[in-house]
Amino acid sequence: MIDPRPDTADESAETLVAELFDVIDGCRWNELGSVFADECTYCRPGYDPLVSLPRVEQFYRRERIIDSGRHQIEHIVSDTHTVACWGRFVGTSRKGESLNEEFADVYRVREGKIVFRKTYFFRAAI
Repeated sequence: MIDPRPDTADESAETLVAELFDVIDGCRWNELGSVFADECTYCRPGYDPLVSLPRVEQFYRRERIIDSGRHQIEHIVSDTHTVACWGRFVGTSRKGESLNEEFADVYRVREGKIVFRKTYFFRAAI
């Protein structure tokens, strides 16, 4: 018989990503450590890899061009230690410009925290 209950590991990974965007969209930088591991890496177009939780915090506090906005997640898929999601970000830059960007993220999760994140943006490239 097939167990109708969802895989709790998948649920946990999906919940972790949803929590990540709640923290980011709420500018709750002190809570980044609740979703990112201390020894994490975040790869994002236009930046060298952000290695370690303090470096990720520095990016969000001082370097990120976004002033405010919200991630609209279209879908999240996961297995035990990997997650992918895609959606759209709508917001305002620190210069007051409107932002509207499609994105996709991939993650590796260990012990309930993100150890690796890579973001992709939907733009003409090649």
